[in-house]
Amino acid sequence: MVQPLTPESLRDVLRPAQPATLGHVDVLAEVQCDGYLRRAIAYDVPSGRASAFLCVPDGATQRVPVIFCHHQHAGQFDLGKSEVVGLRGDPDQAYAAELAKRGYLTISPDAIGFEDRNWANGSNIGWFELSSRLVVGRTLLADLLQEVSLAIDYATSLPGADPSRAGFIGHSYGGRMAMWAPAWDRRIRASVSNCGCIPYRDSFARDAGFQADFVVPGFASAYDVEDVLAAARACRFLLIAGADDVWSRGAADIAGELTTRGRNHVTVRIRPGGHEFPAADRELAYEFLASALG
Repeated sequence: MVQPLTPESLRDVLRPAQPATLGHVDVLAEVQCDGYLRRAIAYDVPSGRASAFLCVPDGATQRVPVIFCHHQHAGQFDLGKSEVVGLRGDPDQAYAAELAKRGYLTISPDAIGFEDRNWANGSNIGWFELSSRLVVGRTLLADLLQEVSLAIDYATSLPGADPSRAGFIGHSYGGRMAMWAPAWDRRIRASVSNCGCIPYRDSFARDAGFQADFVVPGFASAYDVEDVLAAARACRFLLIAGADDVWSRGAADIAGELTTRGRNHVTVRIRPGGHEFPAADRELAYEFLASALG
């Protein structure tokens, strides 16, 4: 009989991540923006050198929540953290900047293979990063989740940050990570997944397929995303799905399965439209984070 996933057993399923602690963080630049200070930082991680933007809200009179803002995929490997802070790319993806204006401290690193973490002039290196780990018994996903935790370590250690109120938000690739990260890191109390909830069982379709970052040997023979969500029962989730979006496929089934299991910590909203994060849905996401984090 397959045992339910827990935050502890998840580490066994994903294989070991390299041991790591947060070391020295270099501040590379600071820019005063409308309502917040944007700080470019870099720090060592087991797989190389991480780059991130930290957005610190102006004028906070008490400790504020920390939100990890994960960028999308979109096949744009030269673009990552810069999009979620509004420097480049789609303005509808600039949720790290928008949340900072609302008084949240946000942190937005490049995932492995994107922007500063891409060593191949913007080409897709995801399958190399995956295979070079699989052959030694590791997974790319474990390293990605470990890097999420390291970023949260730093952000929650800052003056003015409230380590008891950590959240997560992401679109597409970031929306998938929004389901996994709280099962890995129990500090995440609220998480928003936009257009990224497709289960493994629906990813076998040729118009969907599997992203290298989420390839875990044997996982789909025993588990699916409902098991990941159920493992993070201390976190409140909002899953926003587009009715015409491939990467939102299966949202209704996820909701039904969790209801059958008696899990009420996940809210699923299916709206008309495709693979996008329009202002109305971002507003819904921000209201959810405000309610869940206080």
